Parts: sequence; C-alpha cells; structure tokens
Amino acid sequence: MTRPSRVVIDKTALRHNFQRVRQLAPNSKIMAIIKADAYGHGLIRVAETLNEADAFGVACLEEAEQLREASISKPIVLLEGHHKASDLSRISELQLEVVIHNDNQLLTLEQAEINNALQLWLKIDTGMHRLGFAVDKIDNALNRITNCNNVVKPVRLMTHLATANEDKHPLTRQQLNLFEQVCKKLDFETTIANSAAILNFPETHREWIRPGLMLYGVSPMAGSDASQHGLNPVMTMESEIISIQHLKKGEPVGYGATWECPEDMPVGVVAAGYGDGFPRHAKSGTPVLVNNVRCALIGRASMDMLTVDLRNQPEAGIGDRVVLWGESLPIEEIATYADTIPYELLCGVHKRLQFIERD
Repeated sequence: MTRPSRVVIDKTALRHNFQRVRQLAPNSKIMAIIKADAYGHGLIRVAETLNEADAFGVACLEEAEQLREASISKPIVLLEGHHKASDLSRISELQLEVVIHNDNQLLTLEQAEINNALQLWLKIDTGMHRLGFAVDKIDNALNRITNCNNVVKPVRLMTHLATANEDKHPLTRQQLNLFEQVCKKLDFETTIANSAAILNFPETHREWIRPGLMLYGVSPMAGSDASQHGLNPVMTMESEIISIQHLKKGEPVGYGATWECPEDMPVGVVAAGYGDGFPRHAKSGTPVLVNNVRCALIGRASMDMLTVDLRNQPEAGIGDRVVLWGESLPIEEIATYADTIPYELLCGVHKRLQFIERD
C-alpha cells in the first residue's frame, strides 16, 4: 500500500497480556474474547496467537465460521447465543458452544433437530438488565435443560457485571451476592469476570474468566492506563507527515476554521483521519507523537488528514513518523480527549489501513 497510514500489531505484547491474565487468575480457565474482529486487531490473527486460550468468545455465528474455516479447533462460545432457530444446525455442525439468555432461545433449542448436542452456558441477569434469565426463572430453565436431549450436561452458568470498572460501586457487590445465592446449591462451572473484574475483584475468578479489553493492552478502568496493570499495548496506529505549512499568527487551520495560530508557527499535515478510524470529535490539544515527541492535534480531523502543531518539533520533515495511539501514547488518553472509550477507537479502525504484524 502506498498510503502511509498503518496499524502495527505487536503479537509479543498480546502474548504478554495473556500471561498477565494467567498470573492474575492462575486457577481459572480463560475464554479469550475476540468478538468484533478481536476488537479491531484481527480475528484470525489473535486466535492463532493466543493458542493457549481454553476457549474463544465471539458475538455471532459468522465470526465462529471464520475461525473454523481457519482451522481453529478450540471451543468457541457464541456470547449472544443463536439468533434464529435455523442457526442451530450450523452451530451443531461446527460444534460451537452457546449462551442461552431467554425463553425463545431455550424453546427453539428444545425443538431443534440437530446431530450434536451443544454445550450450554445459561446466562443469569443479576442486575445489568441487558441479557439473561431473571433469578426467579432459573429453576424452571434448568429443569427444561435437564430434560433436553440437545444439551450436553452439565450446563455452565454465567453473569455479566455492569460496574466492575468502578472499585466502590455498590451494584457489583449486589450482583455477586445474587449470583452466589443462585449458584450455592448447584454444582456447575461458572464464569463472572470480565477484564475489569479480573483486575478489581479476585473473588470473581471462578472456573472460567472472560478477558477482553485487557488482552489488547488497554485498561478497562477509567483514570488508569495499561502500564499501571502490567499490560502492554498491542495496537499502534501511526502515519507520516505529508506536508508542512508555515502559517502566520491569526491564520485558521482546517474545516470550519475552528483553530487559529496564536503565533507564526509550523503546522504538520498527517495522512490519517476519520476515514481511517481516528475520531473526528477529538479536541484540539489531543496528543500525538512526532518522532517520539508529544505534539498537539489542532483543528478538526478530516476524512484522510489531520493537522498538528509542530512547535515542539520544529525540525520535523515530510515522511517523519507520527503515532496516533499505542506505543508510548496510551489509547486511554486519546479516548478521553475524544469523549469516548478505548473500545470504540479500537473497533473503529478502518480496514483500508495496512496492518503490519510485529513479533
């Protein structure tokens, strides 16, 4: 590719983060969450790199099909379960595991004619109120599952925490207590912990854990970055300076003329924009690295270009490297300047970019 915008994926960092998860929860099996193209890092690339994972979690059947077509033989869990009854024959054929979270899914599973019984994860709504059976519906659901020939016994139980990224939010404790009440009389494998809970709540390290964001070297907690948790960034989004303008005091920069030069100054034009996944709503002052020196975004990012203040790097030239996030520039910081979360930035990286693997 001739355009200099690119994404560098550090597979060594990915493996390091996986081992960090192992260190934090040594007695738990790891379901690595690789939905949404592995948070923008490449579904197959990440699955092949994390070959020590005990299972992979994906959002939909199409993602699971891609993994099987790439000869990934590990257990694959459909985190939203099946969306249509007609999915079940393909799910059975691929020997996938499914999360069941409502009566309609359970009914279609009971009625299905499939060749292979399915490993089932029964999702319990303990307070997030997004997916899952209400606590008072669990006994009935388990009875039906016991009598269903399409299910491998025993079932596994799971819930999802809404506020694990906040140390003192009372809802987390309420959810854990409720899940414990349901599970204390049942001898089933369970899973509670997402990335935030793995870091914040060791008591959630049950038979299975489900790391997602932390695998990619990003902190799930507001106000902290990956390095504070022993994690290394996997993705670096970078480009190059393609032009330098020497502007006078008072001259505007970019669409809408929202930023004016406070003095005579050099302005670098970088080949990256919202068409690549850099957030258009990032504020002036958002940091970028020009030759490893912090400089500031100025004006609005456009589709293919953005402009940076080069007063901190007056010797910069055309072709010089610019890091937009990742290596030495935490994506958590960029997300704050853009009033969003790192998840959105990672998942929004455009596939027109060149992806380079570093190992």
